[in-house]
Amino acid sequence: MGLELTPSSFLRIGQLSNVDLNEDVHELETELPRQRPNEIPHNEKLLSLKYESLDYDNSENQLFLEEERRINHTAFRTVEIKRWVICAMIGILTGLVACFIDIVVENLAGLKYRVVKGNIDKFTEKGGLSFSLLLWATLNASVVMVGSVIVAFIEPVAAGSGIPQIKCYLNGVKIPHVVRLKTLVIKVCGVILSVVGGLAVGKEGPMIHSGAVIAAGISQGRSTSLKRDFKIFEYFRRDTEKRDFVSAGAAAGVSAAFGAPVGGVLFSLEEGASFWNQFLTWRIFFASMISTFTLNSVLSVYHGNAWDLSSPGLINFGRFDNEKMGYTIQEIPIFIFMGVVGGILGALFNALNYWLTMFRIRYIHRPCLQVVEAMLVAAVTATVGFVMIYCSRDCQPIQGSTVAYPLQLFCADGEYNSMATAFFNTPEKSVVNLFHDAPGSYNPMTLGMFTLMYFFLACWTYGLTVSAGVFIPSLLIGAAWGRLFGISLSYLTKGPIWADPGKYALMGAAAQLGGIVRMTLSLTVIMMEATGNVTYGFPIMLVLMTAKIVGDYFVEGLYDMHIQLQSVPFLHWEAPVTSHSLTAREVMSAPVTCLRRIERVGTVVDILSDTSSNHNGFPVVESNPGTTQVAGLRGLILRSQLIVLLKHKVFVERANLSLVQRRLKLKDFRDAYPRFPPIQSIHVSQDERECMIDLSEFMNPSPYTVPQEASLPRVFKLFRALGLRHLVVVNNRNEVVGMVTRKDLARYRLGKEGLEELSLAQT
Repeated sequence: MGLELTPSSFLRIGQLSNVDLNEDVHELETELPRQRPNEIPHNEKLLSLKYESLDYDNSENQLFLEEERRINHTAFRTVEIKRWVICAMIGILTGLVACFIDIVVENLAGLKYRVVKGNIDKFTEKGGLSFSLLLWATLNASVVMVGSVIVAFIEPVAAGSGIPQIKCYLNGVKIPHVVRLKTLVIKVCGVILSVVGGLAVGKEGPMIHSGAVIAAGISQGRSTSLKRDFKIFEYFRRDTEKRDFVSAGAAAGVSAAFGAPVGGVLFSLEEGASFWNQFLTWRIFFASMISTFTLNSVLSVYHGNAWDLSSPGLINFGRFDNEKMGYTIQEIPIFIFMGVVGGILGALFNALNYWLTMFRIRYIHRPCLQVVEAMLVAAVTATVGFVMIYCSRDCQPIQGSTVAYPLQLFCADGEYNSMATAFFNTPEKSVVNLFHDAPGSYNPMTLGMFTLMYFFLACWTYGLTVSAGVFIPSLLIGAAWGRLFGISLSYLTKGPIWADPGKYALMGAAAQLGGIVRMTLSLTVIMMEATGNVTYGFPIMLVLMTAKIVGDYFVEGLYDMHIQLQSVPFLHWEAPVTSHSLTAREVMSAPVTCLRRIERVGTVVDILSDTSSNHNGFPVVESNPGTTQVAGLRGLILRSQLIVLLKHKVFVERANLSLVQRRLKLKDFRDAYPRFPPIQSIHVSQDERECMIDLSEFMNPSPYTVPQEASLPRVFKLFRALGLRHLVVVNNRNEVVGMVTRKDLARYRLGKEGLEELSLAQT
């Protein structure tokens, strides 16, 4: 997952150091006080200051009001139509990207497995199977090396599944490069390579990120990476609109991955969008439906049955028949017990992954090391698979089975090695096999060993510098132990009810995934839509609820954990429960840098250039030339707006203040979005520094304010519900006393001992 391990300070440390870590232990003990630069100190009790917020709140300045007055009713109609067109395009493109990934993976993985299978069959007869192992491991490691190099060296944000990053983006945190075209290209190539390279990963998680990037790109009508502006959709060039489209893109991604349009909408609602309305829901559902339909029709044509729409998602769990797969009341306690097991295993997975990630942040922070680690994991995965297949004596008859690449190895003729169906396949196919293979296809010993090995492999793989999702590995682990559970039940009771282990595999998969990522609502619907069976809605819901409750008792969900490890100022739905005693006065940042309504250009430039205070919003106060005290609040202006004003030189000389300034249109601000130039790139001469700049028509004259006595939950609710970036704190005379930003609110968190306050760090 994209732990962005390259803040500038980290890099500096990384390049200074070539200390050998394998120094003699005694030497280390004597020289412990000496700081080894190879280790990056990382503390999860920090909030990073390198993340900015998005401006979800429109600045209602005079330019905005004039433009809105000019737009008549029909123009608003066309804007609405454009929104629907964009959503349709998001759906189509996301579906096509999913098709591309699916077809390429299928062909490349098929080629690899055919080569290795031919090699193994050849060497089984005349001995020398170690060559086959070498071939398999080398193929895996070299493919993964390419996939890891492009991520580590070109675009580190594309690492991992991208769900935590999109979650942060929809929460209102601006994560650098997260919705760029370059990220999309690296993500798609990286996913293909890591799945083909045989890592314990799925291609479903990254689809969500890809959908979000597609949405952000289309809705802006231009590409900043390609330096092309198509002059369309200019109205949508602001964070408010972009963020709504990104939530539609994320939903379309889920829908293409699992063939679950409703699940996609609910995913966007549960994990993502901080701000929600009914129109948005309907548009997002439209995008999801279009995306799953596109994928379905293209794949049907590709598989040669053009009119049979049978592959709605990248992963298809296959249909579960109601006759043989019903469940009875007595089984409900069993399902709940499975939920408990899933919660405990999920918590174990997350805890192990937490320590591993801490280790990675501290030691494996250079791109070359990250690539080496990815290759190591790929080779180990192949080796483990090979050794397990080699040692397994579990033979099953070939006829009547649906194995894509049956490996015979030491079995009799007409039989295949059943361990090979689990390892010698892409994870998606293995999941479907575990759900649907007839009872008796697997030996309990095979399943037990497989679960154990795959659990640790998947845990080690998540967080590597490759693009990869955690959905499918979790489902696979769960399906394996669920099937094992079903088999052992039928041993115990000898009864016909428990005959089909497939349904236990399904419940185990749900329990394991719920225990790792802790999604409830959307996951229930996704599982129901992916299996095409509503009867299982109730047991799946019970299993997921139990898994979440049990897991949350130990450790938080995987995505939240990684967001916290990256020190992102993430705002949850509610303020911490015990925080009513805190008031806005204690939470706010003070003193605030204010600007006067008519300000000297030199002052503005100095304030913006001051690196120690990297503020992004400045309250505008009434300017009384003779006095020094803080005057009443008049409005709020953003750094980006000031930079555009300076760039276009919108100011007049001191002598003739009555002269009209150069008029700017809102279009000038939109054209500079989203990469506003830094203040250093704008040259202001000595004479221009003496000019005056009138901010009254550019500032937002009605910013949201709170009195300094307001309690933290009240401030939090206002901030979170309106998606604000700055909240001005005023006293009873309407004078500015402080400013509340995202970091001031995200600092407070409920810990084990009660309310904790995190410290802020520059990294």
